[in-house]
Order: sequence, then structure tokens, then C-alpha cells
Amino acid sequence: MAVLRGEPAAERARALMGAGMVMSSINLGEVYYALVRSHGPAVAEDRTAAVRRAIQVETPDWPLVAAAARVKAAGGISYADAFCVASAERHQGPLYTGDPEILALEIPVRRIDLRAP
Repeated sequence: MAVLRGEPAAERARALMGAGMVMSSINLGEVYYALVRSHGPAVAEDRTAAVRRAIQVETPDWPLVAAAARVKAAGGISYADAFCVASAERHQGPLYTGDPEILALEIPVRRIDLRAP
């Protein structure tokens, strides 16, 4: 989302694309609908296809859905953002984000603030 919105985290996010990154299809859907709204369906298709080529997009199974629901139940973030957290927990990897709501959470996931230099 940072890349789409031209946020300060965009450059670091672009640099991290690939390299074993995993993204939930729920979060890619969030990117897709934002692109449809801002640029139309053709651009949305092209850009999300590029993301799918660059990183592993994971379709949530029930354990991931339940984990995201538990994160959401704790409060403070959207359900889609809860999938970011649950995916990082599942893969025991860092969560790269510039989202202040995710960065403020008290969770056992290492977060890397993409806005930081």
C-alpha cells in the first residue's frame, strides 16, 4: 500500500520485493481494490500480477484465518492488517510495514518500520 500511495515507506518496500517475501491474498486483495478505485481494473490486474510474480502470495487456510481473527479480536487493527500479523507469525519472519497501527501492537512478531531510514 505504501508503494501505491507514494508514502515514505515506498522505496524500502520496493527494494524488499522478492527475497522470500510472503503476502496473504487478503492483503493483495486490498492492494487490488485500491488500484481499481484509483487507476481502473486494467492497471490493477497488471500491478497485482507483478506482485504475484515477485513474492509468494499465500491463500489463507483455516489456521491462518483463525490466527488473524485472534489478532483482530485483541483490537487495534483492521481484519486485513491482522492477516499481515498472522502471516508473519506463521512464517516466523519479520513483518515489514509502515503502518503505525501495526507498529504499535504488543505482539511477538518482529516488526521493521519501512518509514525508518
